[in-house]
Amino acid sequence: MPRSLSDFVALCQQTIADIEDQHARVEALTPLMRDLLDSGPPPLEPRHRQPDPEGYARRPIHVAGDDELALFAMVWLPGQWTPIHDHGTWGIVGVVDGLLEERAYTAEGGDTDGGTALRLSPSGARVLAAGDVVGFTTRSDHIHMVGVPPGRPTCVSLHLYGSPLNSFNIYDPGTGARQRVGPERH
Repeated sequence: MPRSLSDFVALCQQTIADIEDQHARVEALTPLMRDLLDSGPPPLEPRHRQPDPEGYARRPIHVAGDDELALFAMVWLPGQWTPIHDHGTWGIVGVVDGLLEERAYTAEGGDTDGGTALRLSPSGARVLAAGDVVGFTTRSDHIHMVGVPPGRPTCVSLHLYGSPLNSFNIYDPGTGARQRVGPERH
């Protein structure tokens, strides 16, 4: 069981070194995140809990030099949301404090690779409480937004990704536009 964030990162790095398949990585890493949270709130530094009144805060804890693993603390004030987006990598999210809401979207016909005029429809929502952990893999249909509705307390969550997440798509459900953020994937 990881006793600290550095222990957690070391276990994650060891795990991904032994496993190439992203689905198997998520299956192996999700229990590590659960173990980390089950032992109580991880010892985040004050800078990792610092909110940003302009938008949700993404505070780096660890970014591997090979860009294969990144851990961020995210701080969400009430009313702060991501844009509708995808990830382009696998990931695991664990809630440290508060409630984090995810609203999922589905492209009509399931095709998100066919162009920029996508028709997105809401396809579900879930609320994650402190201690909850979810994992996901790279899928063209994993499109969502995440945040904290007004009236709820501030939320702190940990996000473990298979890259620094410097490159992803954001979506406009009204126009169907998809916009690339960051460099193109190779």
